Amino acid sequence: MTKSKVKQEAVAIIDNRQHAPTMSDVAKLAGVSAMTVSRVMNGDSNVREQTRTRVDAAIAQLNYIPNQAARRLAGLRPIRIGFLYSNPSAGYLSEFLVGLLNQVSPNNIQLVVEKCEADEHDVEQAQRLITNGVDGIILPPPLCDSARLIELIAATGTPAVTVACGQPDPRVGGISIDDYEAAYAMVCHLVALGHHRIGFIIGHPNQSASARRLEGFKAAIAEKNVESAPELITQGMFTYRSGLDAAEALLGLPERPTAIFASNDDMAAAVVSIAHRLGLDVPGDLTVAGFDDTSLATTIWPELTTVRQPIADMAEAAVQLLLQQIRGQRNGTPQAPEHVRIDHTLVRRQSDAAPRLRPRTQFLAKVAP
Repeated sequence: MTKSKVKQEAVAIIDNRQHAPTMSDVAKLAGVSAMTVSRVMNGDSNVREQTRTRVDAAIAQLNYIPNQAARRLAGLRPIRIGFLYSNPSAGYLSEFLVGLLNQVSPNNIQLVVEKCEADEHDVEQAQRLITNGVDGIILPPPLCDSARLIELIAATGTPAVTVACGQPDPRVGGISIDDYEAAYAMVCHLVALGHHRIGFIIGHPNQSASARRLEGFKAAIAEKNVESAPELITQGMFTYRSGLDAAEALLGLPERPTAIFASNDDMAAAVVSIAHRLGLDVPGDLTVAGFDDTSLATTIWPELTTVRQPIADMAEAAVQLLLQQIRGQRNGTPQAPEHVRIDHTLVRRQSDAAPRLRPRTQFLAKVAP
């Protein structure tokens, strides 16, 4: 339709009606359905730009002002989102909540927060959220890897988004970084500094992100042709306590590593603590690297070199992805779950350096019994 014909059509609509312009008037002028006009006005990102332009032009031509009360009743009623979490570190949870809360007011969201123990009543609590009418659910680690939870969500048709899952289930949305590439990049950085004996602390064995980080570590070690030994890899649980135990094991080896890469900042901070207890200088005697870049990374000394996983940004992106699913259901245009990958960053601070060249016999500290 040419601009002149659009103008003529707009004039005809204005002349023929005895009331304020309606959404139907806008739809007729734009040559689209009333549902499409609603989607444009609600900011639906799936509307084609050409269609959006026509609708915007029709709104301007008719000087259409939506009935706010009707909009609230029809599509802008509060959206209730459930956030189910289970014992992440305090720093991780804090940043996650900041990201969620940043999206609450602008999007008319009611956030329902519930804590549960992984594998203990998690399905029952999720079922209660669904029964009580939440429109969607967000699952951070470790619940993002719960097969029972995903089965429940898929069976009930509840929109859901997992965050920081190493292998997101295709039946739900997902926001994640590339854990494999992030770990690979950190090992390459440590090798570039001159480290050839690098210890690694694995994260919780039940979390898929842990496996991906371990795979990235092993791939980089193999590619860079540096020392690979089973004793250089030890199990952690993503907790500070497990990091202490892992650090004691690695630093108690007859030939200790010159660098230790831990799968999260809590365990990396524990490595720094054990190193200090043994009289080792970080980074002069031992380089330490973490993962996540939580607030803990900059509250210990020395500050941690780490992989920045933008947790708050990922939480915000999860809300936006979930909103698209929920609005699609409300508008009768359900969308397939989408998986979005967020960029990670390697952040250098004071805990890394080139290895100090000196005989092993000068290292006399022993791990305390």
